[in-house]
Parts: sequence; C-alpha cells; structure tokens
Amino acid sequence: MGTPHSPRSDTRARIIEVSLELFSEQGYEQTSLREIADRLGVTKAALYYHFKTKDDIVLGIVERMAAPMDETIAWGRTQSWSPEMRDELIRRFADGMAERAPLLRFFHENQPALRDSPAGLAFRDRMITMMQLVHGPDADFQDRLRAAMTLFTVHSAMFLLKQDSSDCDRAENVWGEPLDVTTTLDQAIGAAREVALEIGGRINHPAPARP
Repeated sequence: MGTPHSPRSDTRARIIEVSLELFSEQGYEQTSLREIADRLGVTKAALYYHFKTKDDIVLGIVERMAAPMDETIAWGRTQSWSPEMRDELIRRFADGMAERAPLLRFFHENQPALRDSPAGLAFRDRMITMMQLVHGPDADFQDRLRAAMTLFTVHSAMFLLKQDSSDCDRAENVWGEPLDVTTTLDQAIGAAREVALEIGGRINHPAPARP
C-alpha cells in the first residue's frame, strides 16, 4: 500500500490535479481518459493502473478535496448543539471550502453529469450531514431550510465569482451600472461567511442536551 509520500501516492495526486484541470476546462463528459493520459504524458495503461474509469477519478477528487468538510463533520459529531457550535461549524465549512474552491467550481460546472454518479452522491451525503449538524436536533422545516441556505451561500459565492469572471467583457448590468469584477476569492469567501452566519443566526431553537 502506498504511503502519503510514496511515488504511487504522488502519481495519483498528479492525476487528480490534471483531471480536475481538464474537467473544468472542457467539462466532465467531454473529457476522455486518453486526453488525461496525454496531458500527463503517460500511457492510457499507466493511467488505468491508478484509476479504471472517470468516475473513479472524480471520486478520488471528492475524497481528496472534501477533507476539510470531513474534518468539520467529525468535529461536529462530538459537540452538543448550541448557537456557538452552529456558528463554528459554519466558519469551519466556509474556510474549508475556500481551500477547495476548484472542487466547488467543478461541481457547479458539471452538475448534470455528476448528480447520480458515485462522487456526486458521496458529496451530497456530506452536505446532508453538514446541514443536520448546523440545524441541530428537533429542527422544523424552516430551520432545516435555513441550514441548507447557510451552506449553499458558500456555493453561491463561488457561482457569483465565476459569473463575474464570465461577464468581464460586459460593461454594465441591467441597471446601467458598471460591473465590478474585482472581487477576489478571499473577499468572496469572507462575504459568504458573513452572510451564512447571518442566515444561520436565525436557527436558534432550544436543543435538548445529549444524554
């Protein structure tokens, strides 16, 4: 078995990096294993040694890049729910996703192809768990909705940042105002964290203590 610093581990990491680049550039469905191998400068057989299918590669991307979310979930499972715990979960989620911005962009741009894939289902399960930790026990539908919107605020910030970049050739918005395309990734995540905490702050039901 490869260690974290073994040549095999390094090769898998490079495959994931290059695949993510190609999927983001061309789309998941439009990218072939042959193109990935060519970009890497290896044979298709060498690629198969590490990943048999594109779904395997995407699952590897998710597992590698969703590590901060897994750490946040593991922390949240050890805590009793409280407004303070809720806010800390939101902060950890936002900061972790800032480090994994390419994953968010990748999912935004390839949602139809990934919705029912093993990687897509794995990511969905993580998001559902995060929502449940944020809203806590005995939450009604409104608080569950607030929890969902809290987390999707971070995703929406990535969407808006991407949209601003795509619209950079346009001079103004529908109100005739000049478009501001100067927002950085750090600023976008900071704004998302602030808005997420505002929405999450509405989740304040009394949660029973754990036995």
